[in-house]
Amino acid sequence: MRVLLLSPEMFRADGGIARIMRLYLKASCEICGPSGRVDSVVLNDAPDRDPRLARYANARLAEHAGCGGSKLRFVTEAIRLARRADILICGHLHHLAIARLARVFNPRLRYFLVAHGIEVWRPYSALERRALLGAHRLLCISEYTRRQLLRFCPVLPANNLLVVPNTLDPYFTSGDRQPPAAPFAGPRLLTVSRLTRADNYKGIDTLIEAMPLIRRHRPFAQLRIVGQGDDRPALEALAGRLGLTSAVTFLGSLDDDALRQEYASCDLFALPSRKEGFGLVYLEAMTWGKPCIGARAGGTPEVIDETVGQLVDYGDIPGLAAAVSDLADHPRDSEVVRRHAAAFDFPAFRQRLAAALN
Repeated sequence: MRVLLLSPEMFRADGGIARIMRLYLKASCEICGPSGRVDSVVLNDAPDRDPRLARYANARLAEHAGCGGSKLRFVTEAIRLARRADILICGHLHHLAIARLARVFNPRLRYFLVAHGIEVWRPYSALERRALLGAHRLLCISEYTRRQLLRFCPVLPANNLLVVPNTLDPYFTSGDRQPPAAPFAGPRLLTVSRLTRADNYKGIDTLIEAMPLIRRHRPFAQLRIVGQGDDRPALEALAGRLGLTSAVTFLGSLDDDALRQEYASCDLFALPSRKEGFGLVYLEAMTWGKPCIGARAGGTPEVIDETVGQLVDYGDIPGLAAAVSDLADHPRDSEVVRRHAAAFDFPAFRQRLAAALN
């Protein structure tokens, strides 16, 4: 099996799509067979190979091209490498037009789309609809995303839309378990997200707004926010207006080691997002046995259930405060939480992807 993987980014950023496309690369290299090969073209990554690439590839990886943001180079490399591929996996809806063009030069090529979330939860142009219809299969990260694709393009054959849930990065979760956090009157809440105006649906503002209610009954509660972006100054100002300067800590971007420590040290994880396609960060928190709070929206209810956390309506500030109180009073069993996350481990993902491609 000869596979070509097209990704918007893989190592340039640490967002959810970048992280999951690394794992598509790893899985493709492991399932393509001893005589197979994998090529990879990444739009926004630098031309130089990132040192982390070796973790996610093996001897089956032939070429890996970072295009430095050049769309012309991205298209040119994709068409060149697609001539020798059997399967092309598109990591974003915008890549489907390239896949259709590539099939002109290689009629035997089958192309697949990884449908992540909000990028496919919308009406499609005529060109996008044709490209979707030409795909061999659409790999949806959640049942919610699958339903949205069928909602906006009802002529799609339903049996061509397969749910392949996201997976945990084995390199992120394989480290030694951290020792239990020191006793704290808390609870300590953690959230991990991009802090950009374009992503204001993540609900970080509502978490901050819930803190006065939480601290009314739990005066030592703390909120720690991991992430960076152009909305951070506004969120910091909101915390200041609410008198939460000492209760809300903005940590910026963290490397994996520091992020692991934050997961290990928190009591609860919360990301009450309205448009989460799946939510890898929930699984990451669960691997440390931490219960999670999410919004009853998007693909989040497919990841969080009552055994591992709570769901609240998006924007429901009293509901957020009540969920924090309830989870603090009635902690979830950490081993149950870890087992829940284990259902999404990498070997299960690799098996689902192999079945989908075949």
